[in-house]
Amino acid sequence: MYILSIHPGGHDGTAVLSKDHKIIAAIQLERLTRVKNDGGRFPDEAVEEVLSIANLKRSDIDVLLLSKVAYPAQFYLHWPFVKSIEYKIRGYTGIYRYKEIAGEQNRMNEKDVNKIFDSKRYAKSLGFNNISDVFFYNHHFGHALSALFYTTWNDALIYTADGSGDFINYSARILKNGKLFDLYGTDDDILKSREVNSIALAYGYATQAIGFKINRHEGKLTGLAAFGKPEIYDDIAKHFFINDEGKILSDFISNSEMRDEIFRLSQKVKPENVASSIQKVLENKILSSIQLLIKKYKVKHLGLAGGAFANVRLNKLLCEKTKVREIFIFPGMGDEGISIGGIHQYLLNKIGLQKWLKKRYKLTDVYFGKLYEKEIKTLFKNDKSLHFFKENSAKNSAKLLAKGLIGAIYHGRMEFGPRALGARSIIASPEKDSINKSLNDRLQRTEFMPFAPYVMEEDASDVFNISEANRYACKFMTITTNVKKKWIKKIPAVVHIDNTARPQIVNKQDNKLYFDILNNFKKITGLPVLVNTSFNAHEEPIINKLDEALAALKDMRVDFLITKFGLITLKNNKLKFKKILNEKTTPNLSKIT
Repeated sequence: MYILSIHPGGHDGTAVLSKDHKIIAAIQLERLTRVKNDGGRFPDEAVEEVLSIANLKRSDIDVLLLSKVAYPAQFYLHWPFVKSIEYKIRGYTGIYRYKEIAGEQNRMNEKDVNKIFDSKRYAKSLGFNNISDVFFYNHHFGHALSALFYTTWNDALIYTADGSGDFINYSARILKNGKLFDLYGTDDDILKSREVNSIALAYGYATQAIGFKINRHEGKLTGLAAFGKPEIYDDIAKHFFINDEGKILSDFISNSEMRDEIFRLSQKVKPENVASSIQKVLENKILSSIQLLIKKYKVKHLGLAGGAFANVRLNKLLCEKTKVREIFIFPGMGDEGISIGGIHQYLLNKIGLQKWLKKRYKLTDVYFGKLYEKEIKTLFKNDKSLHFFKENSAKNSAKLLAKGLIGAIYHGRMEFGPRALGARSIIASPEKDSINKSLNDRLQRTEFMPFAPYVMEEDASDVFNISEANRYACKFMTITTNVKKKWIKKIPAVVHIDNTARPQIVNKQDNKLYFDILNNFKKITGLPVLVNTSFNAHEEPIINKLDEALAALKDMRVDFLITKFGLITLKNNKLKFKKILNEKTTPNLSKIT
């Protein structure tokens, strides 16, 4: 059964194709349109991309899954087709007015979407002519199941938090004794008044208050927080409290009131102190909520999803303070991830919980994009404007990196989610922290944290405070850990001001080329980690197609590209690279000891 799951979204439009539980392809709209966080419409380009990866057509799809966002009014059973000057004046410039599913459910006090929306007719209007089922998944349940499905736990708290989705800002569910039960954040909550309690949204307002973009630059605030003092923490925190069910509430009447208050408070202090204050609010309130639930229900595992958990400092705190046996944050923790969770929600409804639980497995990777190996082969054969080193990609890359050059790996299928994980990654030596400024200048970025490292599984526990609790999360760079004291000064480019880092643990089975580059680099330098940052310039989505990677090379964003078939560089680097690659190297053991 082919399932196509779609999130048009106000941002982060996404399409995911699966065959039952197995993800075949997944991509965010932004990677195709090159518009950061693109969404707010039906993601046709993303749909066609995932279908082309599987060599399918829209008519081959059996089940269509949709998130509850805005759809054309003429498909609502109670809202006939409307075209009037009033709607055009109000900004609805197309033929149709768009209505939000969750909003209409709330207005009509109706849980069953099929009673208010003609989903089969809508699917056929998009070319899905052989659909057997159309299903609207719950935003926060989608988040939750994206975290739960990729574990093998018998008990857990599954907790979600974000700016808002389907009128809901939080959800909590308990898995225990073979049962999964809801605490809050269900379709019942869609029928209640819109919640005004989102600390993730407050974090976004703080991002906006100091001049960054909401829903985009929250990560900058996380980095900036380490340089400030929480001067206005008490003033913000007093508005949020936790009830006996562990749910975060607030005394704000509206989101606009929350925004105005945060803007007012932010005018009093420096940007880094705003960041430090809102970071502490986020950490303390969510930690208190989760601790209460874990203690009450006596569970030993913690699954997280939703935009709040893009905050890697928060995730570290939760792991350490709750003392859970294992924490897992779904790698597509933002709204792009609910399309995957929606698949698991649909199948859970179809086969029942006991069968569904037995289908679960741990993720090894999220390489769900298109493969461009044919294009790379053609480039190597025909392009005379570049120079190619056609052998020993891993060894040659390591030699160049050891000399301080900057490379980008363009290999295999692109990663899904916000993190570059070795398919579209820029890599460099961590030996000098000056690489941060150099690389940020070349990429036109303004960042406040050092870059992340990647490390081989065999070295991970020697370099970082890796435990059974955080190891799985560290495969996907969704959590920070402390750096072991003996390594702090040896790898400064990847160490934060508080002596933490955000490592990615890799093994040979998941990405051999990525692994082998690091293995060879370690043999040359004695250093067991390399810098990994996403292959994109400032305000651009992560690179997808080969021509985008080549443009970055020609714009001098990086010195060379690393592919399965060899290295690619500019003609004027030919002699310099040949000289480096012809040098004999001997293992440097001094750094290891």
